[in-house]
Formats: sequence, C-alpha cells, structure tokens
Amino acid sequence: MIKRLLKHTFTLLNVDHVKLGSKWNYKNVISPYFRIYYIDAGAGEISDAVSKVSLEPGFLYIIPSFTLCNLLCPTYLSQYFVQFFEESSDGISLFENNRSILKVKATEIDILNFSRLLEINPGRGINGSDNPKVYEKNTFYKAYQDLNNRQSVATFTETHGILLQLVSRFLMQDTTRYNDTHPIPAKVLNAISYIQLNLHRDLSVTVLAKRANLHTDYFSRLFHQHTGERPVKYIQGKRIERAQYLMVTTQMTFTEIATQTGFENVFYFSKIFKQITGMSPGNYKKQMDMMGF
Repeated sequence: MIKRLLKHTFTLLNVDHVKLGSKWNYKNVISPYFRIYYIDAGAGEISDAVSKVSLEPGFLYIIPSFTLCNLLCPTYLSQYFVQFFEESSDGISLFENNRSILKVKATEIDILNFSRLLEINPGRGINGSDNPKVYEKNTFYKAYQDLNNRQSVATFTETHGILLQLVSRFLMQDTTRYNDTHPIPAKVLNAISYIQLNLHRDLSVTVLAKRANLHTDYFSRLFHQHTGERPVKYIQGKRIERAQYLMVTTQMTFTEIATQTGFENVFYFSKIFKQITGMSPGNYKKQMDMMGF
C-alpha cells in the first residue's frame, strides 16, 4: 500500500494567507488543480450541485480537481489556502472515488504546516485578485511551474512533504480504495495509466484487453471490479475531464478539443459532455466566459 501512495506527486501552484470580503462570490468554478483552505476567522460557504459546506474558523477544507463549485463570503473571511496539481504514475487520483468537498477539524500541526509553506515559498500568492477569471490562465500556470523548476531540492522535498500531510487529513474519511486485501491488479493499473497518456487515441475495450493479453469480457469485468466502472464509461469520464481542463486553460475550439480528447467528431463529444456534466459544451463555455475565461 505504501508504494502505491508514494506514486502521487503534488506540485505547488499558489499558497497565501488572505482576507476576503463580499466580492469573493464566484459561481461555477471548476479548476484543474486541488484547493485546501484553513479558515482562521470569519465565515463563508462552498457549494456544489448537491450540498453546501460552511466555511468556519478552525477547520480544513479540500476541493478536489475538476469539482464544480460556488464560492461565497457574505461579509468577511480570513483564510490560508494552497493550490496544487496532482500527478500519479498510475493515472488514479487519491480522490478518484470521492471527488467532493471535504471538511475536517484542523490541528496545531496543520496550522504550522501552512505557516511553513508560506515561509519556504514566498511570493506564491495570487497576484492582484482573488477572482478565478483573473488568475486561472495558462500563462500563470507556466509562470508558477517555472518557479517550481527553480526550487532547491530541499524546498521541493519539504513542500511536497507538507502537501502530503495536508492531503492525508482528508484521506482518513475514505479508506476504501486502499484496502490491502484487494490490491488493484497490475494489468488494470497498466490499462489506467495507458488511458491517461493516450486519451487522443483509439481506446476501445478490445484494444485495452489485447494490450493486457486478456479476453475482452474478462478484462471488462476485471476493470469494473477494481475501478467501479466499465472501461468505456471510465474512458469517457477521463476524456471529458481533460476537455474541461483544456476549456479552462486554452483557447482551443470544440472541434480541436474533441480531436485532442479522442472523440470521433464534435457532435459525439457534445453528447457525452452533456451526459457527464449535465450541460452542453456551449453552455459550459458561456459560464466560463461570464467569469472572464
């Protein structure tokens, strides 16, 4: 189990301590990275399609990547926050089975970890605005990646260690994925990794089963047993997730995105996009445009 956990790498994007007001009121925010908040004063709210979570002092919150949510501060909110990308060698997110907003009581160590992150990563705040329409741009991602590339080995290692500690606070709420009695077979892990790296290619069940040297039906059952989804549904979900990322971070057309994510045409892409997200690519794009993307 430990080796599987260590396959996950977290890359720092932003970290800061900010004081927010009623202008912090943004709807339909969806980001390709994770957010963790520690609230030290005031009140706010995060909501998604099915629930609302109150932001209150003394608690930690996590918003997994590609989680559509609304952010609200009625009057005043003071928070530490860290934003980071997740990379996994097997293509499986630590929150694969639970992409929802989570809340845990903060400890003294959590607070010290945020303070230390700020100390060893100065100048990593969001410059000039707390509005996603301003700071969620591909140019900003590149700038912060350049900062990461200039980190010393010691700073990178300590930063990654702190991020692992903060993330671990939320994994305690969902341990089902790490049941040692039912490890994910290597052939399924290999298939998942191949899917992540080849979303633009032909990813039929037949192709994946052949790569695994397994009968198609058996491969499909094995994949479902260990991921909770049939291969086709899993692939479609990953393709739409990548499409959402491209819509947020690039100016690609729907046709270009459909090609980049492995859909045979833009019409089929639109159909699957709506099935999974509940809205058409056009409506999703309009919402992004309203936020300035």
